[in-house]
Amino acid sequence: MSQVEVLRATFSPMGYDISRAEDPSFVHDLKTMTTNALISSSPSSLCITAEATECSNHGDLFPSLPSLHIGHPEVHLRNRIMNATQLANDGEPDAERAFFVADLSQVYRQHQRWVSCLPEITPYYAVKCNPDPYVLRLLAALGAGFDCASNGEISQVLSIGGIDPSRIIFANPCKANSFIRNAGKMGVDAMTFDNIDELYKVARTHPGAKLVIRILTDDSRSLCQLGLKYGAPLVTVPALLAKAKELDLDIIGVSFHVGSGCYDPSIYSDAILRARSAFDLGKEAGFSFNILDVGGGFEDESFEQAASVLMSAIEEHFPDRRNLKVIAEPGRFYVSRAFSLAANIIARRAPPSDSPEMTAGTGQPSVMYYINDGVYGAFNCILFDHQVVHPYVLSMNGSFHVPSSEPVSTSSVWGPTCDSIDCVCPKAELPMGLRVGDWLGFDNMGAYTICAATQFNGFELSKVVYTLGTGAVAAEVRSQLAAFATKAHTRL
Repeated sequence: MSQVEVLRATFSPMGYDISRAEDPSFVHDLKTMTTNALISSSPSSLCITAEATECSNHGDLFPSLPSLHIGHPEVHLRNRIMNATQLANDGEPDAERAFFVADLSQVYRQHQRWVSCLPEITPYYAVKCNPDPYVLRLLAALGAGFDCASNGEISQVLSIGGIDPSRIIFANPCKANSFIRNAGKMGVDAMTFDNIDELYKVARTHPGAKLVIRILTDDSRSLCQLGLKYGAPLVTVPALLAKAKELDLDIIGVSFHVGSGCYDPSIYSDAILRARSAFDLGKEAGFSFNILDVGGGFEDESFEQAASVLMSAIEEHFPDRRNLKVIAEPGRFYVSRAFSLAANIIARRAPPSDSPEMTAGTGQPSVMYYINDGVYGAFNCILFDHQVVHPYVLSMNGSFHVPSSEPVSTSSVWGPTCDSIDCVCPKAELPMGLRVGDWLGFDNMGAYTICAATQFNGFELSKVVYTLGTGAVAAEVRSQLAAFATKAHTRL
């Protein structure tokens, strides 16, 4: 069951909870916003001045992309809510639409964690996880490569400019003939395979490819088990290597994937052991492997533990790494926490306040809230990625402060479509005072959300507000993006 997060009163009358802040500049942002924004108990009185969030526009870096701002993401959540309220009062259609706030400084911080824990492993970001244009540019600026699963993803990465095709691995073991051929034309040579038919296709369409054999590993301890679809069992590897030799194809390494959302990092030890066996088989077949791709599956909460297990296993089974390049395919690790979503309560179904359903305390949902994003949109992660989301109150009755004494009730949260499968949260303890027009927030919404959202029932996709973060980190992120923008422009 999801529990509501109540934002405690810190600066009257805004009521922000600065326990979420990661640096002192967050406090400054909130004080500034509190001073300049006038809030009362009536939504119609919400207003905001242009300088309320001190969020300078940095859109000059990439004119074709949405504006870049500075400031803590919570400031932007509230700023956008106040703007939406004002626009709604002015009669603007769909003014209250749901929206994301993306904190690019969080992506930067995750990269620093990666470099600190896995300095020998080059991350090849899994584009499928979230092909956000700013995320791709920032990671490119930081030296990451890219794991692409289709011709479209390869084209998207290369169209940015400033990214050499050698920084891409076409990590889909089963590809269309035309995709393989086009990858060759675009200069993308590194690609995975796990079956003989794929070798025949590569021999016909891109004989100069640098192949990486994807082996099957134990993924039983992951949320999304990919071994059901991909990965060559070790017993089949000799035959695959022999066929590659017969077709005069070059195999340069081994890859594996322990599954997306791995909750038991110890599984990497067994995977590295299997990879070592595949390397030995490659040597026997006459190949000189120099690439080890350890795949993805990295979870934010267990990252340091996974990194320790992984490096220990690599040290044990690959002690001599002078001619070995180790890469990985992280996705959610980089972006999950970087994106938050704000959704507006557009409808509410509840029995009368004095009815038995509201007062019995049965633990069953007594109120149904309908918000303007759902499982056909950003919350597709519930269906496809096995995620459980946790709503919290962003604003209630025109205020960002929810008193701790506010009574709560067991509620359910639903998306806006006419399909009954569109349930965002079957049980959540939410304040009984929530009404139509109030806002709910959802954290950790950066992985496998935007990328698979649809416009079912005619509902538009939620847009993204971008912030560089605050303080020195924001300055560093902007510097990295500015340097990449110059490089990309020069290359183009």
